[in-house]
Amino acid sequence: MEAVAEGLWGLADYHENTGEIGKAVKCLEAICQSHVSFFPIVEVKTRLRIATLLLKHSHNVTHAKSHLERSQLLLKSIPSCFDLKCRAYSLLSQCYHLVGAIPPQKHILNKALDLTASAAAANHDQVSVKLWSCNFSAQLANALIIEGDYQSSIAALECGYVCATQISYPELQMFFATSVLHVHLMQWDDENLVEQAVNRCDHVWESIDPNKIQQCLGLLFYNELLHIFYRFRICDYKNVQQHVDKLDAAMKADLQQTRHIQELSEELNALNQSLSRSDLHYRDRSALSEKQVRLQARLKSMTRLSSTGKHYLEPAHFGNMRGKWEDKLELAPPPIDGEWLPKSAVYVLVDLMVVIFGRPKGLFKECGKRIQSGMHTIQEELVKLGITESVREVDLQHSAIWMAGVYLMLLMQFLENKVAIELTRSEFVEAQEALVQMKNWYIRFPTILQACESIIQMLRGQYAHYVGCYSEAAYHYFEAAKLTESKSMQAMCQVYAAVSYICIGDAESYSQALDLIGPVYRMMDSFVGVREKTGVLFAYGLLLMKQHDLQESRNRLAKGLQLTHNHLGNLQLVSQYLTILGSLALVLHDTVQSRDILRSSLTLAKKLYDIPTQIWVLSVLTALYRELDERGNEMENAEYQRKKVDDLQRRLADAHSSIHHIELIDRVRLEVQQFQELDIKHTTGPSMRVNLDIPESIGLSTPLPAPSSSRLVDLDTGRRGKRKI
Repeated sequence: MEAVAEGLWGLADYHENTGEIGKAVKCLEAICQSHVSFFPIVEVKTRLRIATLLLKHSHNVTHAKSHLERSQLLLKSIPSCFDLKCRAYSLLSQCYHLVGAIPPQKHILNKALDLTASAAAANHDQVSVKLWSCNFSAQLANALIIEGDYQSSIAALECGYVCATQISYPELQMFFATSVLHVHLMQWDDENLVEQAVNRCDHVWESIDPNKIQQCLGLLFYNELLHIFYRFRICDYKNVQQHVDKLDAAMKADLQQTRHIQELSEELNALNQSLSRSDLHYRDRSALSEKQVRLQARLKSMTRLSSTGKHYLEPAHFGNMRGKWEDKLELAPPPIDGEWLPKSAVYVLVDLMVVIFGRPKGLFKECGKRIQSGMHTIQEELVKLGITESVREVDLQHSAIWMAGVYLMLLMQFLENKVAIELTRSEFVEAQEALVQMKNWYIRFPTILQACESIIQMLRGQYAHYVGCYSEAAYHYFEAAKLTESKSMQAMCQVYAAVSYICIGDAESYSQALDLIGPVYRMMDSFVGVREKTGVLFAYGLLLMKQHDLQESRNRLAKGLQLTHNHLGNLQLVSQYLTILGSLALVLHDTVQSRDILRSSLTLAKKLYDIPTQIWVLSVLTALYRELDERGNEMENAEYQRKKVDDLQRRLADAHSSIHHIELIDRVRLEVQQFQELDIKHTTGPSMRVNLDIPESIGLSTPLPAPSSSRLVDLDTGRRGKRKI
């Protein structure tokens, strides 16, 4: 009977290689359903193979789980078979993970770890035991993250790191080192611990044999992306570029190799078609056969296809089960083969990093290409997951929710950056369209995209501010702050709202702005990085200027400008700082400094296509030329300013007449239908939300200029008594 089983296994393998998964499963199920009994170990291997096929190629998790549970019962009567028992535990854990059953998953993994401990005590093959222990520790850490138990997750990962160290496996050590860093980035309790985790990653990565680095592409991307997240978080933008460039180069090289492999495969298929002809001359057949051998050798050297189909029991993947090997960026060796995200999602993330890094620098052309490329890839992947125009959250297969959530969150990040770019360039209608897209996606997938609600609300505030609806902008900023638990996000929303109140321009609004700025100003040094600090210094400096406290205003603004220039590199914010400082210099009759500062500001605003800031600077320059009695420069500047004002008014009129304008500025929150029967708590828990923990990518709102320069220069003549923070 073993020969029969071997034959059916081989036939199933053939059907899988030809893409006929249903036939492959039927071949294997014939063994399980046979009236003639096979040895228990044969049935176990077969059921594990069926479960692997179902998890890899379908959403039939329940069927896979039943085969695995039956395998476990059979394995209880077999005293040995350590490897098979571990595979069964690993696959069953994945089934529980896919359906969101975290307590049973943890129970299975703890039993599996007990098994490895017993095997180690019994002097079983130590390398195999340690590798399986690493597998289970990694899966357990992932389950604990979903429950928000970060400390226990780190403890599990540290156990894996110790096992990897004991068998002198640097690549596996790197897997656990990066995973620990990832959890620290999620939790961020202690900046020193995060920095230590970063340093350990650097140390372990340097210990890997340079000849093996090319085989660690998944680890390369994972490590570099985590370093970028860390640098963004601490606002160390100057040291981000090297990591972004390395990622981009690695991605382009891999894509080029993939295209080369596809071309060779197509050439080989065409050659095979020619060889199948019966009328082919002997000499031609001989020449083609030699070419076939050469092509196969080249493909074999470039891929891992030579190992496909050799094992009836594939290594267990604790990450995304589905997809061919070329779609994966594996992070660790068998039996882990884990991946953080599919290759397409990682490459989309690389595009997103280029956008987030390039947008503050005004590299809008490249950002536009990356946004278009990333969104195109995401749309393709969503279609593969069954997400078409009519599909809503409640229609999703449970096992598809996590991966759908990853791509949807990435999509929202691209749209968020598109809104920011279009607002900066005063392309208000395009910003509307991107923001409406975000709103519609959120309405369709409210639970998966729950973390995006506050971002959308904040962007509504940004849009309202840019089109001059300051009161509505403040409302949306307040609502955004209510919808998030992030202290950083709440602080930035308060700063944005304060700037909107300052732009309203009356005494009551200044008082409200001061009430918002005060609490953030007092705690600005408690935040990680300088994003909140530069924002509140800008708002406070602007308010002090309006209150005629010129020297204090200058001090705050100079400090904020220095921080922005040194750490953020946000050209729009630098330009706005310079504009206010240039205005202050003019009021203080330092015309030489004012001219230099304003020219620098205008240069930056032009680079960003930032029309409101250009008008703001031009209005101050007109006043400067008037004070210097430079009549020619004044008239020329005023004429250029009028053209820019006309351009801005046209754009504002288009925005105000759009069908989306009212729905975006209206003082109502988004209303969504909550599907009570959809239980995706575990799938959308902390792990999904913070696996893509990319820092907020929205810049500080620009105060729109008044119709004339008077409001900018003569500093609010209807002033009130000053209050200090």
